[in-house]
Amino acid sequence: IEMPQSFWMRVAMGLAINEKDKNEKAIEFYNLLSSLKFISSSPTLFNSGTIHPQLSSCYLTTIMDDLHHIFKSYGDNAQLSKWSGGVANDWTNIRAVGSQIKSNRVESQGVIPFLKIANDGALAINRSGRKRGAVASYLETWHFEIEDFLDLRRNTGDERRRTHDMNTANWIPDLFMKRVINDEEWTLFSPSDVLDLHDLYGKKFEERYIEYEQMAKNGKIKMHKVVSALKLWRKMISMLFETGHPWITFKDPCNIRSPQDHVGIVHSSNLCTEITLNTSKDEIAVCNLGSINLGRHIIDGKLDANLIEKTIDTAIRMLDNVIDINFYPTIETKNSNLKHRPIGFGIMGFQDALYKLDINFDSKEAVDFSDKSMEIISYYSILTSSKLAKERGIYETYKGSKWDRGIFPIDTIELLENERGMKIDISREENLNWSLVREHVKKYGMRNSNVMAIAPTATIGNISGAYPCIEPIYKNIYVKANVAGEFTIVNHYLIEDLKKLNLWNDDMLEQLKYYDGNVSMIKGIPEKIKNKYKEAFDIDPLTLIDIAAARGKWIDQSQSLNIFVQGISGKKLHDTYIYAWMKGLKTTYYLRSMAATQIEKSTLDAGKYGFTQKRDIKKNEEKVNEEDKLKISPIVEKEVVEKIEIKPAIKLCSIDDPDCESCQ
Repeated sequence: IEMPQSFWMRVAMGLAINEKDKNEKAIEFYNLLSSLKFISSSPTLFNSGTIHPQLSSCYLTTIMDDLHHIFKSYGDNAQLSKWSGGVANDWTNIRAVGSQIKSNRVESQGVIPFLKIANDGALAINRSGRKRGAVASYLETWHFEIEDFLDLRRNTGDERRRTHDMNTANWIPDLFMKRVINDEEWTLFSPSDVLDLHDLYGKKFEERYIEYEQMAKNGKIKMHKVVSALKLWRKMISMLFETGHPWITFKDPCNIRSPQDHVGIVHSSNLCTEITLNTSKDEIAVCNLGSINLGRHIIDGKLDANLIEKTIDTAIRMLDNVIDINFYPTIETKNSNLKHRPIGFGIMGFQDALYKLDINFDSKEAVDFSDKSMEIISYYSILTSSKLAKERGIYETYKGSKWDRGIFPIDTIELLENERGMKIDISREENLNWSLVREHVKKYGMRNSNVMAIAPTATIGNISGAYPCIEPIYKNIYVKANVAGEFTIVNHYLIEDLKKLNLWNDDMLEQLKYYDGNVSMIKGIPEKIKNKYKEAFDIDPLTLIDIAAARGKWIDQSQSLNIFVQGISGKKLHDTYIYAWMKGLKTTYYLRSMAATQIEKSTLDAGKYGFTQKRDIKKNEEKVNEEDKLKISPIVEKEVVEKIEIKPAIKLCSIDDPDCESCQ
């Protein structure tokens, strides 16, 4: 059994093994980790200082339209999963069902059967005995089998064409979104007929795609299908609501804003949609992650920029060390990681910081704080990588990169506008003196091709006692379960504020249990407190997008952004995801919707509270016309009331829960 001090010291010593002054750096790393100001990702914590130091979190692959490479990729997935990695596969290259295979002149069975095999392979592997294997599959929206792809997670239909354990994601070009908005037609192709389309983006994609559409109309491309873009989009949204998949991610912003546009294409994001790195047959992209605990950098009622600078100076060095120490399960991962040296410095405890600053999550002040805090983090992250370049040398493919061309993340918003031909409504105001960083990068270059990415941080958030990444609080009261048992967790910030008002007592705790932590339902709590402690489903999803967009302009990769929506309004979901695209977001993660029922709380006084209450949905959601409602399966609509003797209704993920989606 490893005690906490030994745990942190093992990680610190493992990450300092190649330093010239090993002991000094190990102590520096230990002091940062043990103070919980910065935590490395869970694979780094698992494996640092061991004989197989596989310290990376996620891997991204592109699968070629070749049977040998397809089955090689299954083997790669297994090796990557074995050593704790989450895997994301780009399957868009695979020819569609019915297209001819030239070598033996038979019709292809398409991509779906191969996805089924990938799904079952993930089930066969657990990640270092700590998490179940996890695979995400991406498909571009013009693929001939996109409609079947959308159905993969459904609970009905042919089981041979279902992948219940695989995460799926839509890789959506801007042209499709424009056609959705304008209610225009969209053409589906087999990749074998449009060989270059997968590697194009922006205006070049749009021009070539229209050429292929004309060729199809002229009979030069036999295998194609014309559909309504809006109807296809509606199916995407309804499947997202029904199954949680496929996620909505955007191809063009990921590529147009990529620092590495000179050496390859971003073909997908990763398992948690925060990584945007190039992939190819010869390169499997690798995510090397860690996160700053923003709540622990609020000192005396304000964000301490000097403390952030100090934390980042050490943390970026630790992340860069991962690349050289790392055990690489495949040649392609080593090739990619050593050549480009990408890292993903992220944040957690954003909600903690807002609580400490007394800022409501759904306020303009929260948007401003997101903007200014991420600018500080971006400023020092880029500067620190450049300082490491001065000390250790630039990464191999630096020449020709956006960094080399003097183009920083904030500058790429204009590039995206130019490619789209549309204005992106985001402030470009700078509060720091960026000329110092630009001059340093110009003179010394960058150590890392990519520097920032915001991961879900479910596991390390639990370890550090912080709310996950950039999420609003999910519930003010919930049950945490681990090997030691179940524990009722109440929002300690809420308790402190209620104590100051002499409102914290047994009766208040019982009311919190009864209302599942929703303070808006409890009489006697002041409006100021109710507004401060709104839960995720009480916050307008457009506000979450505004906060993410303000932050996203400073990031060279992306962020794991969950969308929380009450009710079953198709129009609301449509508007939310269209808004995310128009604000320039690169990716979104899970769509979270609220259950129709609550669990009975048999520990409460039935005479006082009654039994098994249903949520008063009408109070909390907009009225939805019948035609606006999402058409979902009877399985989703069915109400199931679970009668078990527990405290509150909601269970969140925990360190020892291998099935937790965020932990993947």
